[in-house]
Amino acid sequence: MTINMPKQWLPEQLWILSLHETTGIGWESIRSLLAIVQYQGIAYDELFRIPEETWLKLGAQSRQAKAAGNVNIQQANERVHQLRIQGVEPISYFHDEYPTLMKESVKPPWMIYTIGRRELLHGFNIAIVGSRSPTAYGRVMCERIAGTLAERGVCLVSGMARGIDGFCHREALRHGGSTIAVLGAGPDMIYPPEHHILHRDIAEQGLIVSEFPPGTRPSPGLFPLRNRIIAGLTRGVLIVEAAEKSGSLITADYALDSGRDVFAVPGQVTSPKSSGTLQLIKNGAKPCGDAEDILEEYTHLFVPTSLTSAKKESYEKLTKEERKIYVILEQGDASIDELQQKTSWDFGLLHSVLLSLVIKSQVKSLSGAVYAWIGGPVR
Repeated sequence: MTINMPKQWLPEQLWILSLHETTGIGWESIRSLLAIVQYQGIAYDELFRIPEETWLKLGAQSRQAKAAGNVNIQQANERVHQLRIQGVEPISYFHDEYPTLMKESVKPPWMIYTIGRRELLHGFNIAIVGSRSPTAYGRVMCERIAGTLAERGVCLVSGMARGIDGFCHREALRHGGSTIAVLGAGPDMIYPPEHHILHRDIAEQGLIVSEFPPGTRPSPGLFPLRNRIIAGLTRGVLIVEAAEKSGSLITADYALDSGRDVFAVPGQVTSPKSSGTLQLIKNGAKPCGDAEDILEEYTHLFVPTSLTSAKKESYEKLTKEERKIYVILEQGDASIDELQQKTSWDFGLLHSVLLSLVIKSQVKSLSGAVYAWIGGPVR
């Protein structure tokens, strides 16, 4: 499989990657080293040539100085290449691709690792999180709101956990919308295990995001950290059923600290699963009964699209493979080579799917073996 290689990484981007993946160096250590760089006026292209003893003289702690003095630009470049071979595109805080909205949040991650459609980082994003074991009411409300938001062009962000998170992602995909899954493990780690198909579908049609390098196994301490990224990527966060000490309330706190909106689905006041959302509403979160309660807050920022009933019906009649081509061609025309690269399918499968879509009046063939989406009624 051919890999699209973005422009070469700059020294400061490679330096951040090296430090981020150094054992014992966390967010605060990198912040401290960057503060030294900025205060001392050190040029970024000098970062890989400063020895440990100099970092100590500049005020770095011993552990930080050792890490910064041992970074190697060749190893960092090799690491980027290795990640891309795995299908993972790393993005540093200093990249143009890094979402501006997240830079304005609490403790924006120095590095994120992505699989899929990176353009979604810059879309209009709303998070939906909630109970891992929701009631039937919670599931219905989640699916109803998520489905409508997806149809209106909102990208839905969640944590791919059991329960509300999973329902949110699936509804986005089912309605032909966009979704971002922020993981509390490496981007290649599937957790919970039963979400292996969901993980694959999001990687192919949406975007997987993680602060943690590939191979990082899930652990309880990582999930609260990923919650700040869920909040950081979005304009607002909707909580659907949360107990009094639910992890979803951590996401709500991060959202408030980052100046984002918080919405909550009202539930039965006697239900333990709604005690957290009730408290949020008491503290000022906007009660939300449908998607319009969210969209009306952003009329100055976002113009919702209208998915006609005919288009929705057509999409739902497509096979899983046809939907994958739909997602690609909805972003623009693509050659058969580009489609093969993006799908990783063999030519026989790709040709048969394209032929089926042409017969169904969904796709047309242009000159130069280029295909365009037209989305007519499915026969």
